[in-house]
Amino acid sequence: MKNISLRNRIRYSFDNTMSKGASSLILWLGLLSLLVVVGAGVIIVLFGIAPAGEEPLDFFEGAWRSMMRTLDPGMMGGDQGWSFRILEFFVTVGGILIISTLIGVISSGISTILSTLRKGRSFVIEENHTLILGWSPKVFTMISELVIANENQKKGRIVILADKDKVEMEDEVRERIPNTKNTKVICRSGSPNDFADISIANPQASKSIIILSSDETNADMQTIKTILAITNNPERREEPYHIVAEIKDEKNLEVTKMVGKDEVELVLTDDIVARIMTQTSRQSGLSVVYTELMDFDGAEIYFKEEEVLEGRTYGEALFAYKDSAVIGLQLQDKTIAINPDMSYVVKKGEKVIAITEDDDTLIVDKSGNYSVDDSAIVDDLSEKEIAERSLLLGWNKRAYTIINEMDSYSSEGSTLRVVSSYPIEAAEQVKIQKDLHKLKVEFEIADTTSREVLNSLNVASYGHILLLCYKEELDMQEADAHTLVTLLHLRSISESLGKTINIVSEMLDIHNRELAEVTKADDFIVSDKMISLLMTQVSENKYLMRVFEILFDDEGSEIYLKPVTRYVKTDKAVDFYTVLESAKRKGETAIGYRISSEAYDSKKSYGIHVNPVKTEKVKFSDGDKIIVLADY
Repeated sequence: MKNISLRNRIRYSFDNTMSKGASSLILWLGLLSLLVVVGAGVIIVLFGIAPAGEEPLDFFEGAWRSMMRTLDPGMMGGDQGWSFRILEFFVTVGGILIISTLIGVISSGISTILSTLRKGRSFVIEENHTLILGWSPKVFTMISELVIANENQKKGRIVILADKDKVEMEDEVRERIPNTKNTKVICRSGSPNDFADISIANPQASKSIIILSSDETNADMQTIKTILAITNNPERREEPYHIVAEIKDEKNLEVTKMVGKDEVELVLTDDIVARIMTQTSRQSGLSVVYTELMDFDGAEIYFKEEEVLEGRTYGEALFAYKDSAVIGLQLQDKTIAINPDMSYVVKKGEKVIAITEDDDTLIVDKSGNYSVDDSAIVDDLSEKEIAERSLLLGWNKRAYTIINEMDSYSSEGSTLRVVSSYPIEAAEQVKIQKDLHKLKVEFEIADTTSREVLNSLNVASYGHILLLCYKEELDMQEADAHTLVTLLHLRSISESLGKTINIVSEMLDIHNRELAEVTKADDFIVSDKMISLLMTQVSENKYLMRVFEILFDDEGSEIYLKPVTRYVKTDKAVDFYTVLESAKRKGETAIGYRISSEAYDSKKSYGIHVNPVKTEKVKFSDGDKIIVLADY
């Protein structure tokens, strides 16, 4: 082995010392300072050095005076006697070099510590918090909703972990949501796919975890990796996690369910947006109902077990609450039944699912003091099926789901006209039509942003208009710009004709949705905000996902707004108990009503009244609607 010189050994040891950071440097500089001070004290004692006119100093006094000169060079100016001056001069110079270096190292170390803290890498000690993994515009809606949900909690906590600068995240949250009330938002920087980084956010103690999808092409793969990083962590907790994750592509749904098992609730973004667009386009005011149920401002859906309802039928349970609207039951096996058979008997352990202001307002009215006005009930069960004409402007992959959904709701003879600048091959058109049962689809290539094209389409003649973004063809902002131009043209046409046009449009960016400000309930804009609301609700109660899955599905019970004349007479005032009884006799669950005279008043929720107080009497008019849960 080659001989290694002492110089190289010393240099190697010194390099290793330097690599240990500021703490090691401070230690060595401190020892060097001590060596200078002690050495000066020893020399003073050995040679009997003292200031002129003074007795010789002992070791401690000499060391003390030397230390003072290392800290304050100005003290040297008062020294007398050349031997003492020369010694203290060298002590002072050594002190200047060592102490200044020490101060610099300490300053650098403090700066490094502050920089590290700003990076957001410290462990989160919060418990029972909502953990959001990832960053997207959806996060602001989620925080706003969680702030409202946490108002009745002593310490609400939201922790965000994203591959983004901590300070930038905090600044954006403060700018968009200046008042978080009693909820504290904690941001941490790290990869949502990494074991170690996720551990920083303390998922073991979290109440729920929300996984946001990224804008990358392999976003679903990243979501799956994040789920694996949480559930397969060797240090994971014993009790199940409550995870809500966003999935973009349906083909990844099955494998994600396999990975997450019962711990993950999956939100299939494109499918849900398509279903919401289809349903809200067909029924004026339905968009307001969904928004009311999915946000935390106002009435929401809650679950509660009520012993006093055991042995009663579902039909009887409908009347058990004065200011809460029952919509279904959570059965003993945890399955959800929305608008079950009226004769179903509530069993022990089953929970009532109801719309109410808060979890503490879901209280059974034990007095049972209510009456039904049988003379005001209408027993007409007939409903006419009418062929509909609908218009779809624009195109993206959600269009396939929308067309199939519209077919399931349509009557025989209904037509859908698809106009877009995206060329759909003839073979693809044939395949789309072949899968349909009632709906006939016509395809046309045209510029949907052109006023001339829109005028030629006679848009006012269509019962429903759906406006889609070209999100596969254009980038997000350009796609939204095209949608916005088309929407403004449609509103202008509607105003010039003095006729209401039922428009449901799609916006990709939440910020652009604000630019396109909704003007009435029939002019509804679907964006990521709806997904944000849904994921936030499910993060508070995982079983809510089953409820919304049923409501969004074309099978089973859904929300309908039906003519009031089908339920009660309009020549007299009635309370909602009477409306509830009329709907019950038809196998439906009434949850509210819409007043047509308030349809353009945003301050009155465009006439939508969900979960009204049942004792209040209302005199309906012929154009009003009753909001019900029904099979068709």
